[in-house]
Amino acid sequence: GRVVFGAGARHAIAEEARALGTRRALIVASTYEDAIAAELRGALGDLAAGRFDDVVQHVPVAKAQDAIARARELDADTIVTAGGGSATGFGKAIALELDVKVIAVPTTYAGSEMTTIYGLTDGDHKQTGKSPRVKPDVVIYDPELTLTLPAAIAGPSGMNALAHCVEALYGPGANPVISVVALEGVRALRTSLPAVCAHPDDLGARTDALYGAYLAGVALATGGTALHHKTCHVLGGMFGLDHGQMNAVVLGHAVAYNAPAIPEIIEQLGEVLATADVPGALHDLAGEIGAPTSLRQIGMPEDGIAEAARRVVDEAATNVRPPDEAGIRAMLEAAFDGRRPAP
Repeated sequence: GRVVFGAGARHAIAEEARALGTRRALIVASTYEDAIAAELRGALGDLAAGRFDDVVQHVPVAKAQDAIARARELDADTIVTAGGGSATGFGKAIALELDVKVIAVPTTYAGSEMTTIYGLTDGDHKQTGKSPRVKPDVVIYDPELTLTLPAAIAGPSGMNALAHCVEALYGPGANPVISVVALEGVRALRTSLPAVCAHPDDLGARTDALYGAYLAGVALATGGTALHHKTCHVLGGMFGLDHGQMNAVVLGHAVAYNAPAIPEIIEQLGEVLATADVPGALHDLAGEIGAPTSLRQIGMPEDGIAEAARRVVDEAATNVRPPDEAGIRAMLEAAFDGRRPAP
């Protein structure tokens, strides 16, 4: 796919759409993104056919079908997504069903715009898959669009990106080249996220964080996911928890569980993070940027731990350290209470 990166890059959207042969573009953006959706619609001019705004987390199947129906109704040949991973997810759901082009304009650090991975939630079960159909044809990264992203969203979203980098180091598609990308992403995010959350108007920090998020998406696309993301998908499907916040809470605990199986990778992460205690450092970073550090804090019910542990064992069977129910339950209990992971 094509990537356009830089402050003001969004102003090129009409040119990018025409290069794809766009005649009728459907803008997919939640009501939270009304301002950017209106700006993109104005920039697209007569190429803009309409908008779908019923965007929610985890892409419920029923709402995905509504988005597909809206694209059909408007005879859209291009989907323009504006927002975080949820908007991108709805665009992917449409592309999975219809023959359309996709232009993604990310306003968070989700990273899914760089991958062939999609996710749909049916009831309390979130199912992910891969298809080349869903990977956006053009991604426009404009750090100016992240300036209004509050720290309460930017921090957890950045932890999601950081988790993509970490898991790419030992996911099913891990390789030496993608490890270089992933470690550079870890470095960029570790240094930029505290600045983004402490000084929201710092465009340089926002640019560095978006650069890290782009690298994280590239790493995720190749490296794939492991225990951390499998856990977040289970918890998200079961309890509807905020995805970014889950990443902030779970990452350090998942790395602690995997650490005995990946000593060389822990050493590499330690060099980038400047610590020998990688799980603890990831937990501390969440606290430093004001992100949640316990599952209790973000609304998970305590009586759901046992069933969640069983599901995680099933979903993460191919993890670098095979999951056992007792170990995963202990991991979830520690994450639920917000205890700092043991070194």
